[in-house]
Amino acid sequence: MIRSVIWTVIFCVAFAILQSTLLGKIAILNVMPDLALCVLVFSSYVNGTMTGQISGFLSGLFIDFLSTAPIGMSSLIRTLIGALAGLFKDSLFLGYVIMPIILCAIATILKALMMFVLHLIMGSVIPAYSFINTDFWIELGLNSICAPLLFLILRNCKFMLIGRGQ
Repeated sequence: MIRSVIWTVIFCVAFAILQSTLLGKIAILNVMPDLALCVLVFSSYVNGTMTGQISGFLSGLFIDFLSTAPIGMSSLIRTLIGALAGLFKDSLFLGYVIMPIILCAIATILKALMMFVLHLIMGSVIPAYSFINTDFWIELGLNSICAPLLFLILRNCKFMLIGRGQ
């Protein structure tokens, strides 16, 4: 489990850096996919809730340091998403297209809902998605489109991302 957590955090941070640098240049209306979230969903799904929670917390902490978000916001959101994605372990067939799209779409919606709730509680300190605005829908679409390809890449790295007992 420790090995899969470490590799998941490394992949999440690498994809977070990639999306903030390279993908920022090709963003659609200044919106880019959250590839680190998709990596977390994949790892949580194949390893279970404990790996998802720990990976979500640690990767969220690193992402908080990389971004301008308040420290702990990404950790909270990604811990909960990692735990929820881990609940689906061994209950659904992952497949190559449909399930990655569904899992990443649900994770993106949950991320937006949690940020909205935190925005209601904390005020303007926490940025919130506007479900009326196109930014949320573009990110949802980009995450859904990128999910099958990203899951395929991550399957090829499963010797790093999947624990020994799986």
